[in-house]
Amino acid sequence: MIAQLLEQAGDWTWIILGLVMLALELLMPGTFLMWLGLAALGVGLVALLIDLSWQVEIVLFGVLAVLFVLAGRRFFARHGDETTDAPGLNERASAYLGRQIILEEPLVGGAGRVKLGDTLWRVEGPDLPAGTRVEVKSARGATLQVEKVQGP
Repeated sequence: MIAQLLEQAGDWTWIILGLVMLALELLMPGTFLMWLGLAALGVGLVALLIDLSWQVEIVLFGVLAVLFVLAGRRFFARHGDETTDAPGLNERASAYLGRQIILEEPLVGGAGRVKLGDTLWRVEGPDLPAGTRVEVKSARGATLQVEKVQGP
């Protein structure tokens, strides 16, 4: 039954499927459907030029889909590190590197919380009492690593 449906669908089905996937890509975030849509368009164009069985068309779609996904990942990996006028825009924690703060709550078991601006941040470091001056040494996600400031 499925074999008959695929045989009756014709070569234009791949082109229509490819265009539908490309249209869905505009509505949904990400870039995955774009590669599948391009693979379907490729199969449709080859099927218009060469008479292929439905089995060969499905295998060709799979091969083209994998090739397009790999090529897309490679392209975006190479061109994804472009410089911007606001390099730390989505890395709020990096803005606090080197900043000295006073612990309002003690660090117990190597972890605690501190309020910076209007945000409560998770901090990690050695066990320290409240009121200790610490410096933010690094950031890992939304967690700040702190060390006690030596001296006044």
